[in-house]
Amino acid sequence: MVALDWLMIALYFALLTGLTWWSVARGMLLCAPIAAVFFFGVFMRRLTAAGCLAALIIGFALGLIRLAVDTPVTLGMAGYEHGYTPGSLFWILNNVYFQYYGLLIFLVSVGVLVVVSYLTPPMPDTQLTGLTYATVTAEQRQATRRSWNRVDTFSLRCGAGVDCRGLSLFQRLM
Repeated sequence: MVALDWLMIALYFALLTGLTWWSVARGMLLCAPIAAVFFFGVFMRRLTAAGCLAALIIGFALGLIRLAVDTPVTLGMAGYEHGYTPGSLFWILNNVYFQYYGLLIFLVSVGVLVVVSYLTPPMPDTQLTGLTYATVTAEQRQATRRSWNRVDTFSLRCGAGVDCRGLSLFQRLM
């Protein structure tokens, strides 16, 4: 889902300009830690609440730093019409492509998430049952599969087809 979201942001980049594009870029910067916590939360049973909270706080702070550096230049505020002094830390932060910076935020959030989770006591298995792919029991898996009907499987297949067509549209635009 994260990869699909990043592809959609690239599509927006091709189609949008101005303030709308600025807001899309900022959304991507601030959502990177959420994506890290969600993705690793589903697949990794060793994560803890403290690790998730630390990753969200650090990632959000990194996104806010970039937002605070970019906003005066993007809005053309007095004194920032020509940007920052070339070579300064603010100039570097302002000129790093936002998707690279978003990837950096994602990777830092993942690092904080894993390190803090392994430094804190793990959650008991009784609390984790059914929350991650590794902790789903056979009974839960069977109950989930029994709950599917033809409409669910058909709509899933149609959704996958729409996503593939959207990807090919994206490739033609680029």
